[in-house]
Amino acid sequence: MSRALSILKEVFGYPDFRGQQAEIIEHLVVGGDCLVLMPTGGGKSLCYQIPALLRKGVAIVVSPLIALMQNQVAALNEMGIDAAVLNSTLSFEEMRGVEQKLLNGDYDLLYVAPERLLTRHFLDLIAQIPLALFAIDEAHCVSQWGHDFRPEYNQLNILHVRFPNVPRIALTATADAVTRKEVIERLALHDAKVFLSSFDRPNIHYQIVDKVNSKQQLFSFIQTEYPRKAGIVYCLSRKKTEEIAAWLNAHGIPALAYHAGMSSDQRAQNQEKFLRDESCVMVATIAFGMGIDKPDVRFVAHLDMPKSIEGYYQETGRAGRDGQQASAWMAYGLNDVIQQRRMIEESKAGARFKQVATKKLEAMLALCETTACRRAQLLGYLGETIAFTACGNCDVCLNPPKTWNATVAVQKALSCVYRTGQQFGAGHLIDILRGNRTGRVEQWRHDQISTFGIGRDLSIKNWRAIFRQLIAHGLLTTSYEGYGALCLTDASRVVLKERRDVFLRQPAEYKQLERAGQKGDELLVRGSHEQRLWDRLRDWRAETANELGVPAYVVFHDVTLKEFVRQCPQTEDELLRITGVGTHKLDKYGGQLIEILRNAECRDS
Repeated sequence: MSRALSILKEVFGYPDFRGQQAEIIEHLVVGGDCLVLMPTGGGKSLCYQIPALLRKGVAIVVSPLIALMQNQVAALNEMGIDAAVLNSTLSFEEMRGVEQKLLNGDYDLLYVAPERLLTRHFLDLIAQIPLALFAIDEAHCVSQWGHDFRPEYNQLNILHVRFPNVPRIALTATADAVTRKEVIERLALHDAKVFLSSFDRPNIHYQIVDKVNSKQQLFSFIQTEYPRKAGIVYCLSRKKTEEIAAWLNAHGIPALAYHAGMSSDQRAQNQEKFLRDESCVMVATIAFGMGIDKPDVRFVAHLDMPKSIEGYYQETGRAGRDGQQASAWMAYGLNDVIQQRRMIEESKAGARFKQVATKKLEAMLALCETTACRRAQLLGYLGETIAFTACGNCDVCLNPPKTWNATVAVQKALSCVYRTGQQFGAGHLIDILRGNRTGRVEQWRHDQISTFGIGRDLSIKNWRAIFRQLIAHGLLTTSYEGYGALCLTDASRVVLKERRDVFLRQPAEYKQLERAGQKGDELLVRGSHEQRLWDRLRDWRAETANELGVPAYVVFHDVTLKEFVRQCPQTEDELLRITGVGTHKLDKYGGQLIEILRNAECRDS
């Protein structure tokens, strides 16, 4: 482990291991298998990269995304580590060259997609060389209940069969107990040690707002909190991603679209631009983002509710990988609830899948509607015992919602559902309750029923919030046959007959919540010298990254640049004390950095 710590300092530029990293590395180095659950930004990659340098042979890293492989290899090469990719972007001659170098023992790590790994040619190839370890990244793909399901992951147990003496490490940022069990079974990791780190991401601020005008709400959020910053906006449909991207561009926010319906070339081009641009917003479906190794994503926004807490956690975890302040923001409304329930009902999957999907959706709804700390509820769902009841960094903690005794209003709503035959959606029911004589209301003669007009005292916004919460609390459900029609449940009949009190959240007025330190870059700017140095370092980094053809963060993360500004090192020894500066990068960039820092006059500030 003393050698591991030396590699950590000299190669990667970090002073100490974090959390369970040291224990995981030690277990893997001596030949043990392990399953590692560690939040995004927690340092999962180091857990196999350092053992790859310590053990004899090459480490084979199974990764699901080409762009992720390429960026990780570029970052490793920048640190002087011999790493390569073997994927479909290479020509036949390039692939033969990589394979020959592999046989010659020229690589420390080789990144491959699961589809290539499983070919007979590749398995026979690696059988000829010493293997340090197998690392299976994004291991939740193994589970059929996981995210972005990849069938090839289900066959990776062949590694245990063909190479029983090569240690394996499976890694993921999130997996509930069911998913963890399935990963262990499908990868034959029954004897593996499980390392479960805290899922808490204290630097991420969670905020869920009532959806009113989602485009305008999103624009206000970005302009208020993260102007000219990188972010991801998730939408449910391909069409919506393109519409939102175009709308943001028209309103002065540079944005790109990404979805599975685009050509692979266009997706790759947009992803590469997002990775290299420090102020670009990517508007995408969930087809985008798995394993995106971009540390300076300042926010992740959802304009449609995710189908599960696992998906929500995985997607929001792409913000703030550098440990700096970031936000997870969502606009959530009644249609989200109805749409997600309809998608489950319309699915051709079996009853077991629908049952699991429904429970996951109910947990997601509970997170949206909670009147308690969102972080506490999120971590509790993921099976983590927490020591706090209020985190102080979510909208509920900063602006506790008010509740009201909504029993009478709920009874009116449920009665209206009953008297219209449980055949209509929320919009029509609200028209009846508010006494609106629309053509449809008159066509069905619903202006003649007893619930017509009994809810005039509440606004449309209030009624939509009520119906949304009734679905979330299981007092109403949706009917596939009625295309979104709302139906009573056993629980709703208890409220109607036994008059049980029902308390609901009051709809909140939309506003941005002020938090300490929400303006990222301004935290380091205490004077004009620091501002000039910060700008000069960023310009130098951008020029250097452009020359190398890599994203800026591959050269140095923002965290490292900020340390340059704060400490203003003047010698190579002082540079080596900065987090993120290893010996290879010192040799490569030390002279340029010292020249910039000595000319910055930062010692006088």
